[in-house]
Amino acid sequence: MIRVMLADDQALVRGALAALLDLEQDLQVVAEVARGDEVVPAARAHHPDVALLDVEMPGMDGIAATESLRRDVPGVRVLIVTTFGRPGYLRRALQAGAAGFVVKDTPAKQLADAVRRAHAGLRVVDPGLAADSLVAGDSPLTERESDVLRAARDGSTVAAMARVLFLSEGTIRNHLSAAIGKTGARTRAEAVRIAEGNGWL
Repeated sequence: MIRVMLADDQALVRGALAALLDLEQDLQVVAEVARGDEVVPAARAHHPDVALLDVEMPGMDGIAATESLRRDVPGVRVLIVTTFGRPGYLRRALQAGAAGFVVKDTPAKQLADAVRRAHAGLRVVDPGLAADSLVAGDSPLTERESDVLRAARDGSTVAAMARVLFLSEGTIRNHLSAAIGKTGARTRAEAVRIAEGNGWL
């Protein structure tokens, strides 16, 4: 029996995934959580073999949760299951130690098979997404430029971003300018949209 943990902030999606996987003779859902920062404690408590993590969750995103899980409970294989099939997410998830990456509209039988393959130590990646990832390449943004764009998501002023990131306003402006140039955007709001669309943030 393969023990499975689900992490998704949408209760309906989590419930549907649990119901589908529990129909399989060799799969058992042993834990469900709604936040990324609940993943490691739940894994320690329930000892899953495979964890299915969404990307966008409160507390901690699925990619950061993957890193934490691989570090703190290394025996658990991670499969990212997300609505957001973005090439940058795939690349970042694999770099964080995920065994695979599939989108939520994957048919139930294929998802169950992906869990089995991840458990067996195989890499499981949506083929279309893998091809898109190769074409898209790595993020052109530095870590600092990514931090500044994340801080700009809510329309914060340069002064507010400088306070949050402990940088000078001039440094913030320089990073914003570089990020706008690298994404080919005209404004910082557009740079945020482009970076998010590619899964770079």
